[in-house]
Amino acid sequence: VQLQASGGGRVQAGGSLRLSCVASAGILNANAVGWYRQAPGKQRELVAVIIRSGSTNYADSVKGRFTISKDNTWNTVYLQMNNLEPEDTAVYYCNIDYGWDQFWGQGTQVTVSS
Repeated sequence: VQLQASGGGRVQAGGSLRLSCVASAGILNANAVGWYRQAPGKQRELVAVIIRSGSTNYADSVKGRFTISKDNTWNTVYLQMNNLEPEDTAVYYCNIDYGWDQFWGQGTQVTVSS
C-alpha cells in the first residue's frame, strides 16, 4: 500500500494548512488512520488518529487547533491545522494501520515562522 502525502508548506504563526494523504488501497476497514510528526532532534510523535469506530484522538498540544478526517470513498485522510505555532514545525507523516501491517507516507514538511 502506498501513501502519498501533500499540503505541507511554510506559513506564519496563526496561519492554516490542510494536509492530505491518499492511499492506493481502501481505508474503510483500517484499524486506524493517523498523522504523526517528527521535529529535528525529536522522536516521531502521534498528532491525531481516527480508529475503526470513528473515534478520534489528538495530542494535547494540538487539541482545539487540528482536526483529522477521512474520506473512505477517495481513500484519503486529511489533517486541518489551524492557528499554527512555531512548535508545530516538523515533517508530518500519514499512517494507516490495517492490523496485519501498517504503512507510512513519505512525509511533508510544515514550517511555521514566528
